[in-house]
Amino acid sequence: MKNSNGVKLIIVESPTKARTISSFVPGDFKVLSSYGHIRDLPKSSLGIDENKDFKPKYVIPTRARKNVNTLKKEVQKADKIILATDEDREGEAIAWHLTEALDLEKPNSKNQIPKTERIVFHEITKRAIEEALKNPREMDMKLVDAQQARRILDRLVGYKLSPFLWKKIYRGLSAGRVQSVAVRLIVEREREIQSFQPQEYWTILAKLETEKKTGKEFEAVLIKKDGETLDKFAIKNKQAAEEILARLAGKDWLVENSEKKEMVKNPPAPFTTSTLQQEAFRRLGFTAKQTMLLAQQLYEGIELGEGPVGLITYMRTDSLNLSQDALAAAREFLIKEQGEKYALKTPRIFKTKTKGAQEAHEAIRPTDPARTPESIKNFLNRRQLKLYELIWRRFSASQMPPSLFDTTTADIKAGNYTFRATGQAMKFDGFLKIYPSKFLEVQLPKLEPGTKLNLREITPLEHFTEPPPRWTEASLVKILEKYGIGRPSTYAPIIATIQERGYVQRNDKKRLVPTEIGFIVNDMLVEHFPEIVDIQFTAKMEEELDEVASGEISWQKIIREFYGPFSRHLAEKYESVEKRDFQEATDELCEKCGKPMVIKRGRFGRFLACSGFPECKNTKPLPPVSLNLTCLKCHEGEIVERSTRRGKIFYGCSRWPKCDFASWPKPNGQTCPQCSSPLVEVKNGIKCSSKSCDFQAKELPPKPAP
Repeated sequence: MKNSNGVKLIIVESPTKARTISSFVPGDFKVLSSYGHIRDLPKSSLGIDENKDFKPKYVIPTRARKNVNTLKKEVQKADKIILATDEDREGEAIAWHLTEALDLEKPNSKNQIPKTERIVFHEITKRAIEEALKNPREMDMKLVDAQQARRILDRLVGYKLSPFLWKKIYRGLSAGRVQSVAVRLIVEREREIQSFQPQEYWTILAKLETEKKTGKEFEAVLIKKDGETLDKFAIKNKQAAEEILARLAGKDWLVENSEKKEMVKNPPAPFTTSTLQQEAFRRLGFTAKQTMLLAQQLYEGIELGEGPVGLITYMRTDSLNLSQDALAAAREFLIKEQGEKYALKTPRIFKTKTKGAQEAHEAIRPTDPARTPESIKNFLNRRQLKLYELIWRRFSASQMPPSLFDTTTADIKAGNYTFRATGQAMKFDGFLKIYPSKFLEVQLPKLEPGTKLNLREITPLEHFTEPPPRWTEASLVKILEKYGIGRPSTYAPIIATIQERGYVQRNDKKRLVPTEIGFIVNDMLVEHFPEIVDIQFTAKMEEELDEVASGEISWQKIIREFYGPFSRHLAEKYESVEKRDFQEATDELCEKCGKPMVIKRGRFGRFLACSGFPECKNTKPLPPVSLNLTCLKCHEGEIVERSTRRGKIFYGCSRWPKCDFASWPKPNGQTCPQCSSPLVEVKNGIKCSSKSCDFQAKELPPKPAP
């Protein structure tokens, strides 16, 4: 019989969370950490029995065994076990794995010792923990099943599809169910950029002033001819622009009409996981992974002198709900600190538009609005403070009045052309007092209809259409959420994984760019397994996982419906691989056995290998591709194309390491007319490769005759 000492054992995932909760509970409670997942599918094998309705075989990883043994001993000493893991699907699954690995009785079963309970909470504060302990609930096996289904689907795709990539490309590559869709989005955007053809167009800008000559110029842009609105490409070239200027010469400039309106700008909603990652990238430059790591720290508890305190609510959420207590606290704080005019009479409620959002959750907010960033800045590191301030300001702003602006629009006639001037001025800052954003105030003079104006300057401006921008982490998260791919807990791991695997990298502007191997893997999957990288197919799978979580379908059913067609298709593809030779032939012969050399791909790019493998294992690197340009630094070698281990292309001297010339942009073989450094090709022209030189040109100067 078990020894009883009256201890109530609370088990959470992380030691930080354990320390914070320990400070809120009485002395007869003991709080321990599982240190994350304590069971998982084995790494060395599939771990799924395809003949027994995909029954998973879970194991305790080596790293977790010591802690599991410790927890088992503590369980034997306790009168009650309380599972307090996070409230989402992953947290529910961890709680279930704990009951299995520690041989616990199922939560809330009767007449069993020790009794096991399951509690959940949105924030780690004394009030929230006390309330949760009063209201334990049963384990939600529907959430557990949804998490199991996701894990099994990902394992089947990864372990079954990756070996196919090994045969087609090289060993060590991996395919992911959701990650592969993200790579496809990035590859397809890059190809749009590569195929983009800039289109020229012009605008005409006039600088005007009233006849009173107040010295206050304002600008107006051409918008109409003969009363018809001009489209973007109406002025196609410089000649057309100059013809308009000629027609405007000597014309009177008169105000045709002027309109003044009040513009209302409402505050944005409080953060969800997706919008927090997007805004933290835009305003703070944080990656999705950095944002979630910092948010986890703020959620689990920060030492504030009187003990650790959870500063924000749970950070994996797609809900915009706010508790009544939070709304009341926000109003009280705003009235006290900002005044009545900055507080709403009734709370502002936001509705979630995200597919499958879990409305039982809350948006991300501070646990106490009165805990301002300024009041706790000495307890946070620089990055924690920046993220907390962003969350605090966004939530506070969501419960403030809108900002008001006076906007003025004036149409100005000159001959048969119409120009438009717009101005705006802030009337009431409202929520922008706490959550500022970029705002350009443009003051226009009083412009009554019929007012005559003086033309100070008129300028034709050349423009070129821009290709679609490369994805940033923020915009990629936004599009994944839009299409219903992944869920709040998966966005950051998706982006981190595709970079860690070398399929995607961030350039110097923090944009996501596919590597050479990223292109190859994507094209291979699109060609042979289009359903795996299909956006609609992947989104449908997410919807089905939501249906498992709501109890509408069983997890085995969605696995069966997916795996049957997938396994048959995979078998057909393996058979075709065995019948075809995918190696690229060359005219070169192996110096060891005399057989033809072939081009193969490896982790670090293409290389030459003997076609007699495995009898002959001779390999050697491919000679670098030459640009047929003499190195402009040493004047002895030639410039060749090279690649990094990640597959990123750069250009260097063939005499390396004797000559260390290297450049990311492609050299064009000429030198800068200002400083004699090599010129390199960039979008819409060339520039000097020297960081200390600002030379740029839209057109390539003619190369000197040989």
